[in-house]
Amino acid sequence: MIVAFRIEDRALSHVGNVRSENEDSHFADAGVGVWLVTDGMGGHANGKLASEALVAAVGAVRVPDAMDSACDVVANAIHSANTAIFGHATDLGVRMGATVVALVVRGDEFAVLWAGDSRAYLYRDGQLIQLTRDHTQVQEMVDRGLLDPADAEDHPMKHVLSRAVGVQDTLEIDAVRDVAQTQDLFLLCSDGLYGVVGEVEIARILSERGIGAADALVEASLAGGAPDNVTVSLVGLSEPTLLILNGVPA
Repeated sequence: MIVAFRIEDRALSHVGNVRSENEDSHFADAGVGVWLVTDGMGGHANGKLASEALVAAVGAVRVPDAMDSACDVVANAIHSANTAIFGHATDLGVRMGATVVALVVRGDEFAVLWAGDSRAYLYRDGQLIQLTRDHTQVQEMVDRGLLDPADAEDHPMKHVLSRAVGVQDTLEIDAVRDVAQTQDLFLLCSDGLYGVVGEVEIARILSERGIGAADALVEASLAGGAPDNVTVSLVGLSEPTLLILNGVPA
């Protein structure tokens, strides 16, 4: 992988205060510059199977150095997982699936790919920026001007997904791509975090804790009731360490 930054990462997942099993999964490989959070759905074993299938699919591929190719490979792995999950669910006569959000870092660029309502945020210069847009029926109503954004937070259908991995035989993946900066801090999370902890509080915790904020973010969700599983994955970028050997940068 082409390295432009020193990369640190932290991840933490918790079953929450209500659920009996954790259907969230996450993947992190700083060496290849890929991170992923996925939130399973379908109940207990089915949701867990779906989220773990996504992690296994992404973890099994060789991700190339070039950003375009890297994004294609990660997206293809997600599509492969979609086919496998949908086929398995069809064979069993059950419904299962998972949301997914993935971060790819190459050189001084980053890309985020997602389907569903797991989110990616960028904390930069004291501002928390939501990079993803939820694939939910409520968000689609807001986008079409049918619902005021102020009414979306408490809407009874706010958790009804309009897109997820494994629920149909085909899948559309959204993506954003931009230039990364030193001191950027990325947060990937399931809705068990942002559904309980407000963005102002998330930003405060990131400001105070930086890359070490995973524990505090999960604790904030637990303190707020944590009705769902909660998973956070943090990726921080900083200036690379420069090693000088005999007066020559190495």
